[in-house]
Amino acid sequence: MDKKKNVSMAVIKRLPKYQRYLMDLLKNDVDRISSKELSEKIGFTASQIRQDLNCFGDFGQQGYGYNVKDLYNQISAILGLNKEYDYIIVGAGNLGQAIANYTRFEKLGFNLKGIYDANPKLVGIRIRDIEISDIDDLPEFLEGNSVDIGVICVPQTNAQKVCDMMVKGGIKGIWNFAPVDLSAPNEVTIENVHLSESLLTLIYLLNENN
Repeated sequence: MDKKKNVSMAVIKRLPKYQRYLMDLLKNDVDRISSKELSEKIGFTASQIRQDLNCFGDFGQQGYGYNVKDLYNQISAILGLNKEYDYIIVGAGNLGQAIANYTRFEKLGFNLKGIYDANPKLVGIRIRDIEISDIDDLPEFLEGNSVDIGVICVPQTNAQKVCDMMVKGGIKGIWNFAPVDLSAPNEVTIENVHLSESLLTLIYLLNENN
């Protein structure tokens, strides 16, 4: 596992897809698979798959291919899924509620510890047995609890303020769905998910293909 240094972001972003396809193979009781067979399922070339995996270690055996369970466990560990993470959501609108209700996160080891919003009409409503709390209660909660990830689902105008609260409360990972790039110290990792940018990329490719 000492090959991780200088791995490109493109390779890292392909790892979750490998993990997902390998999980499906496990569910279908597939014990081993070649890079060629995996390429036919996942859509990457066999050469690309071998190059990607070689960034992290020597996984396959010539003439045998990959042990599906072992490769799944190895990639899960590379992604950090060999431990659990506590997270909170700020913004209990449609998107925040959808994330809270997405049960696969829990299966992957992500434990939802709180949902916060500034709208008094939402405070007190329960989502999957978690009561939505007032955003003003967030600092006190973070002071007494260790939270790994903060999910931001608030309007653009409030996103940086929420980010600052999370950083001050010790959160080191922020998943940002607000349409704005946030500022945070270097030790805080931010993953921006700009839905409009993704849609516009789709529109560009759609028109390019046509």
